[in-house]
Amino acid sequence: MKIQRLLGITMVLLSQRRVNAQTLADKFEVSLRTIYRDVETINTSGIPIVSYTGMDGGYEIMEQFRIDRQIVTFEDLQSILVALKGVQASLDDQEMNNLLIKIKALVARSEQKQLEETGETLIFDTNLWHGSGIKDKSMLATLRQAAKRRTVVSFVYTNTEGDGGKREVEPLGIAWKGYTWYLYAYCRLRSDYRTFRLSRMSDLRIHLEHFQNRGVRMEELDARWGNQETGPLIPLVLHFRPKLRVRVEEAFGLDEVEVQEDGSLLVRTSNADNRWMYDMILSFGPDVRVLEPAFVADAIRDRGEQIANRYKD
Repeated sequence: MKIQRLLGITMVLLSQRRVNAQTLADKFEVSLRTIYRDVETINTSGIPIVSYTGMDGGYEIMEQFRIDRQIVTFEDLQSILVALKGVQASLDDQEMNNLLIKIKALVARSEQKQLEETGETLIFDTNLWHGSGIKDKSMLATLRQAAKRRTVVSFVYTNTEGDGGKREVEPLGIAWKGYTWYLYAYCRLRSDYRTFRLSRMSDLRIHLEHFQNRGVRMEELDARWGNQETGPLIPLVLHFRPKLRVRVEEAFGLDEVEVQEDGSLLVRTSNADNRWMYDMILSFGPDVRVLEPAFVADAIRDRGEQIANRYKD
C-alpha cells in the first residue's frame, strides 16, 4: 500500500506544478505526518522534490526532472490521452483516472501547455449530447466489475420486438460497437455466448455465485460474430429527394450515391432482407421511393398504409 502511495504522490507532483501537503493528505487519506515521511522517502530515492513555504507553498519536483519516456513520443502521448479521456468519460473509472495521471506525468513541463491545447482541437466521447449518462456509467461499472470477478449477473432483456424476459449470464466483458455499448456474456438460457445491448437491459442484479472461465476470449467472439452470414443480400435501388443529400451520403457512402441532373439521389446498395432494412427505409419518410425490387416496394407501401390507418380512428 505504501509503495502505491509513493508512486501516486510522485505522479501527482509530476503532473502538477505545485501541491501542498494538505492536498496530498486528503487525496491519499493519510495524515500530514505520513505525507512528510513519504516525501522524504521519495527524495532519498533520487527524485528531487523541492519544498516551498508561504501562502503558495507546497511540494514541487525540480523543473529539469521528468521520467524517461524512452521511445514514446509526445505525439504518441497526445493520442493516448485523447483516447483515455474519451473512455474515462463513459466509464468514470478510478483506475482509468489514475492511468491518466500517470500518462500526464510522462510529459515534460515545457510540453504541458501544448498538451492542454490538444483537448481544444480533438475530443473523443462516447456519451450522447443529451442527458448525463449516470445510469449508463453505473451499469458499465457494475458489469465490468462482475466480469473481472467472474460473478453471475441477471437482468430483464427486451428484444427488438418489445418482448422482455429474464436472462442469467456469465459476463465476459463490455464493448463499444458502432454507437452503443454491448455486454458479451455466456447466456445460461441459450447455453451459448450472446451479445446484449445495454440500452435494452433493466433490473440488473449481481449474484453471489461465481463462475469458471470457459476459455473463450472477447476477441474470439468478436471475430466469430463478425464473420457470421447475415443472410442472402438483396440488391436495392432507392430514389431520394434532393434535400436529403447530406443524410443519404452519410448513410450509404459516396460510392453508392449518384446525384441526378435534377438534384435527386439514386442509391444502389444491397442489404439482408430483415426488419432493420425496412425500418431504415421507412425512417426517410416520404422522401424516399423504392425502385427495386418490387416486393420491397410493396412491403414499404403496406407498412406505410398501416401507419396511416392508425390515424384514421
